[in-house]
Amino acid sequence: MIVLGIDPGLANLGLGLIEGDVRKARHLHHVCVTTESAWLMPRRLQYIHEEVSRLLAEYQPEAVAIEDQILRKQADVAFKVGQAFGVVQLACAQAGVPVHAYGPMQVKRSLVGTGRAEKEQVIYMVKATLGVRELFNNHAADALALALTHLAHAPMQARAAQLVT
Repeated sequence: MIVLGIDPGLANLGLGLIEGDVRKARHLHHVCVTTESAWLMPRRLQYIHEEVSRLLAEYQPEAVAIEDQILRKQADVAFKVGQAFGVVQLACAQAGVPVHAYGPMQVKRSLVGTGRAEKEQVIYMVKATLGVRELFNNHAADALALALTHLAHAPMQARAAQLVT
């Protein structure tokens, strides 16, 4: 299974692709898509849409894992991140790829074993699990962590779907 993890953001959007299953995952690609604050909002959203659509077409993932908690203390920041979140979901819908949302505590619990893990612990586990030695952007690390979380949850979700049908 190929999974695209997405850490949504307007200025910095993390993307991380992995392949495999819960026992053995392989790193395929990661990137942090950056938009310039001087760009008008439609241009920023278009660029995010184009980059996500390009990766979806190139790697053809079977699932997308995205962080669903976009609550921020500042309403204007939450609104902007929410717009990026919507554009990402649009690109996934256009590509016909199902989107699975995970909260930050779910990701931490899945990778580290506790929902109160520190960011450094999550990054360490991403690197250790995928065998990635290079230092990379925190947004891309979060995206890879989301993809790994989906690999851990996918078998259970598949079984639950079978029970419903």
